[in-house]
Amino acid sequence: MAASRKNSIIWFRKGLRLHDNPALLEACKDAENMYPVFVLDPFFLQQSSYKVSVNRYNFLLESLRDLDASLKARGSRLLVLRGKPEEVFPRVFGEWDITHLCFELDTEPYARTRDARIQQLAEEAGVQVQTAISHTLYDTEMLVARNGGRPPLTMVSFCNLVSRVGDPLPPAPDPPATLPSLGEGKPSADTATTGVPTWQEVGFKEAPTSIFKGGETEALRRLSASFTDLKWVADFKKPDTDPSAFERPATTVLSPYLKFGCLSARLFHVRLLEVYRKHTGHSQPPVSLRGQLLWREFFYTVGAHTPNFHRMEGNPLCKQIDWDANEEHLAAWREARTGFPWIDAIMTQLRQWGWMHHLARHSVACFLTRGDLYVSWERGMEVFEEYLIDQDHYLNAANWMWLSASAFFNQYFRVYSPISFGKKYDPDGKFIRKFLPVLKDMPSKYIYEPWTAPPEVQRRAGCIIGRDYPAPIVDHPVVSKRNIARMAAAYRANKSATDADGGGDGSDDDVAPTSMAAAAAASKALRGRPSKKTSASTATAAAAAAATPKAANKAAAGGGGGADGGKSGTAAVAASSAIAAASAFTARRSGARSKKDVEAAETAAAANLALAAATAAFRAINNSEADDGPGGAADDKPTAAAEEAAAAAMNSTSKARTAGSRGGSGGNKRQRTIQEALKPMTSGE
Repeated sequence: MAASRKNSIIWFRKGLRLHDNPALLEACKDAENMYPVFVLDPFFLQQSSYKVSVNRYNFLLESLRDLDASLKARGSRLLVLRGKPEEVFPRVFGEWDITHLCFELDTEPYARTRDARIQQLAEEAGVQVQTAISHTLYDTEMLVARNGGRPPLTMVSFCNLVSRVGDPLPPAPDPPATLPSLGEGKPSADTATTGVPTWQEVGFKEAPTSIFKGGETEALRRLSASFTDLKWVADFKKPDTDPSAFERPATTVLSPYLKFGCLSARLFHVRLLEVYRKHTGHSQPPVSLRGQLLWREFFYTVGAHTPNFHRMEGNPLCKQIDWDANEEHLAAWREARTGFPWIDAIMTQLRQWGWMHHLARHSVACFLTRGDLYVSWERGMEVFEEYLIDQDHYLNAANWMWLSASAFFNQYFRVYSPISFGKKYDPDGKFIRKFLPVLKDMPSKYIYEPWTAPPEVQRRAGCIIGRDYPAPIVDHPVVSKRNIARMAAAYRANKSATDADGGGDGSDDDVAPTSMAAAAAASKALRGRPSKKTSASTATAAAAAAATPKAANKAAAGGGGGADGGKSGTAAVAASSAIAAASAFTARRSGARSKKDVEAAETAAAANLALAAATAAFRAINNSEADDGPGGAADDKPTAAAEEAAAAAMNSTSKARTAGSRGGSGGNKRQRTIQEALKPMTSGE
C-alpha cells in the first residue's frame, strides 16, 4: 500500500450532510483521492432483529440522493455499497489503496460493536482511523467525566451540568467547493453498481406514504422556514403546542433530520442562541426549542452510559413491572382498532406519516402501558422503532420508559384520558375525521366517544359501532383505576427490592412508592366530597390561613435546587399548610359519639384528608395535566414533607376504619368519607 499519498474514505452513516461535518473535512485534508461511502447494511432490513418501515427507509434513500447531488456539485459522488460492513471494507481497503478511514462517532449499541470490528479490520490493513463528534452537541464521554464519572439522571441535573460546561463547539466550516476526486478504474466504485437504489429495489412491497421528504436540502429549508418568525422561536414552549394540528404541524418537525444527521444539532443550537440574544424574556429549557435539543442530549448521555438501556431486564434505571402479555390488545393498539378514536387516529397518523406530535405520542404510549392496556413499554417501543421516521434508539427507549413511569418519571397516577385530552385541543374532532374517515360524519358531540351515540345517530353518520368501527376494547375508568393500583404494587415491590439490595443510588430519581400510591389515591377526592372548593382554592386558602414556620421550613427543605427546586419548595409549603387546614376541617366534621371516638376518628380521617390536600396543592401549583416529560415541563416530585404526610395517611387507614366501626352511624359516615378519599384518580383531566 502506497504510503506517500493519502487515499481516504469518508464513511457516512448518520451525518448525511455536508455542513458541520468534521469527519468529511478530515477525509478531504491533503487527500489525493477521497471515496464518499454509504454501506447498505442488511442488518437494518432483517425482520428478526430490527424492523424498519418503508417510510423511514425511503426517508433514508431520499437523504442519500440529496447527499449524492451535493457531492456531485463539488466534483464527487456517493458510492452506495451493499453488504455487511465487516465484509465490504476489507475488500475496498485493498482495492482502493486506502490509507485513512474517517467517520462520525455513533454511540448506539449496534454501532459501537460494528465500529469496533471495523477499526480492528482497518488496523490489520494498515488503515488509519479518524473519528469526529458531530451528531450530538457535546462529547457524552466528556459530560459523564465532568459529572463525576456517572451520567446525570434528571433533566434538572443535566441542565446544571451543561451550564457548568458551557456552550457546545460551533459548527465546523463547510467543505471545499471542489472535493478530492475518486480514483479512476476502481471496480467497486463503478457508477452502475453503486447508485442509490429505490425502495422497490431494496425489497419493499408497499409504497411510502410519509409527507416528509428526506435530505439536507429539505432540512435546511425547514430550519430557515422555522426561523422566519423569530418571536415564535423565542417564545416557543413545547407543552403549549397542539397535538391535533395536522395541516400545519405545531412544531418544527426537524426531528427526522436530526435523527439522520441531515441537520446538525450544533447549527440548530447556534441559530437559537442568535435569536435568544435579541429577545429578552425568551422561553427556557426544558420547554424551549433549545430545551428540546437538551432533552435529546440528556437521553443520549444517560442512554450511552447505561447497560441494557432499551430493555427492562438488566436495566438499572428501569423499574421491573409485571406487564400483561396480551397480544390481542397490542395488535389492536398497533393497528388502530382500540375503539378510542383519539388513540386510533394517532396510530393511523403514525403508520401513514411516520411522525406524530410529542403529546400524541404521550397519549398512545400511556394508553398502551400504565393507562389502559398494561402492555410492556418494550412492545410499544418496537412499534415506534418500526414506523417512526425520526426513530432514535436512545430517545425512543427513554421516552417509553418515561411515559410508562418505568424510569425518569414517577407520577404514574397522572394518566392521559383517551377521551378528554384530545377534545380540549380539537373539540370538533378534525384530526379524527382526517385519519379515521369512517367517523367523518359523526357529530362532534360523539366523535371522541362514538359508542355513546344513539343508534339513529350512528346510522345517519354511516358508522355503526361494532361493525364499521370497533367498540372500545377496555372500559377506561375501570382499567385505569385497576392499573394505578397495580403500578402502586409494582412500585412497592421495586422499593422492597432496592431496600434489600442496600438502598437506592442516592440520586434524585428515587421516590418512595408507597407515598406516591397514597397521593394517587387521594388526589381526586379533594375535588369532590369532603370539600366543595377546587384544588387550587383549597391549597391557596390553606397556605394563607394555616401555615406555620415549622411546617414551612420543613417543606421548603425538601424543595431541591435550581428553578424546579424553587417550585417544589413553594408547592411543599402550600402542601404542609393544606395538611393543617384539612386536619382542622375534618375535626369540625366529626360526629362520633364519645370523646375517645372523636379523637380516633379525627386523627385517622384528618391524616387521609390531609394527604388529599397535600396532593391537591401539588397538582394546583404545578398545573398538573400529565403533559410534562421530554418536550414538556420539568417533572416535580413530592418533597420530604409531603412524603411524610402521605406515609402517615397510609398508616392511619386501619385506625380510621376501627374508629368508624365504633362510632355508630356517625362512624359509618366517616368511614365512607375516608374510603371516598382513597379512591384512585381515573383520568388525566
